[in-house]
Amino acid sequence: MLNISRALLLIAAITMAGAAFAADEPATDRLAISGAVEHALTFSADDLRQLPLQEVNEVRILNHKGDVVSALKNVKGVRLRDILDKAVIKAPEHNDVKKMVIIATASDDYKAVFSWNEIYNSPLGDGVLVIFEADGKALEDEGPLVTVSTMDIRTGSRHVKWLTGIEVRKITE
Repeated sequence: MLNISRALLLIAAITMAGAAFAADEPATDRLAISGAVEHALTFSADDLRQLPLQEVNEVRILNHKGDVVSALKNVKGVRLRDILDKAVIKAPEHNDVKKMVIIATASDDYKAVFSWNEIYNSPLGDGVLVIFEADGKALEDEGPLVTVSTMDIRTGSRHVKWLTGIEVRKITE
């Protein structure tokens, strides 16, 4: 009887420990759009597939020194601009957009910042992608959603793994 009690206690302890470790893992497979937008939205990878698809053969991730640290091949995703267009950025005054930043946030609170002008008024905006697939498979190691500015020279600083949020913020009056 004592061995059964110990076994049950051990099983309970392992189960509780597993739940604690699971809580430390990134918890979301959704992307929340918030801030200065008319429509706060939430997207899953499947929802994003309904937007115009972008395909890129290879996205090399370079660190601040210019060294290649990783690469994503045969990626599929959508332009950040297309996501923002669905949410509709609030800019009541003519020059408000010039004062807007877009903040991409990961589950560990890592952030990358883009200006409205980069996304909407520069060729760079064509390459700011939210990626959900590489090599024909859903992303796993970097989270279900990743954002990266594919046209940056050193892509690593705006490579956001485990992407969970996009916030639009007016930074000055």
